[in-house]
Amino acid sequence: MFAGGDLLPGTRLQTGAALYRHISRTYHRIRIEVHFYAMSDAAVSGPTNDQLVGAWKLVSASSTTKAGERSEAPYGLNPAGFLTYTADGRVTALISYGGRKPLSVGAQPEEQAEAFKTFLAYAGRYALSGDKVTHYIEISSIQNYVNKELVRRVKFQGDQIILITPPTPVNGKVQTVELVWQRLSVG
Repeated sequence: MFAGGDLLPGTRLQTGAALYRHISRTYHRIRIEVHFYAMSDAAVSGPTNDQLVGAWKLVSASSTTKAGERSEAPYGLNPAGFLTYTADGRVTALISYGGRKPLSVGAQPEEQAEAFKTFLAYAGRYALSGDKVTHYIEISSIQNYVNKELVRRVKFQGDQIILITPPTPVNGKVQTVELVWQRLSVG
């Protein structure tokens, strides 16, 4: 202690009720500041991985070219797809074009090429940052995607997510593709 009972120059030692009021005010001020900071931080950072985690089924796909041409069937009529995000940061995506035909026994190269051309699969890690999710591809049916980053804008709407690609070649045209996914229920 310093001279005159001061803890530090210019401060006085508080006892009893005065000390309790000081501690109480300080505690409540800190609690309010921490709560405010936590709320503002969540609002700024946007969606969390928890909102992505789960299994999703493709509901619809549409695309738009740079010239504004719109297609409701960039993956054929009634495409099928599943998308899975895990809590530990893994992603798996499967998209099958609508109208695919089964391969015949002893399928010829042309038939095999068509089957390959109408199915997309990849897996890897993902990271969510603001309104973008980045898929870090480790394996893919399209080898050119391996070790690449596929960035998608993501919108959350209830139990659906909408992923929007940057301009991407699809069926010989550069297009922005919008994929709507419905969350699958557990069980």
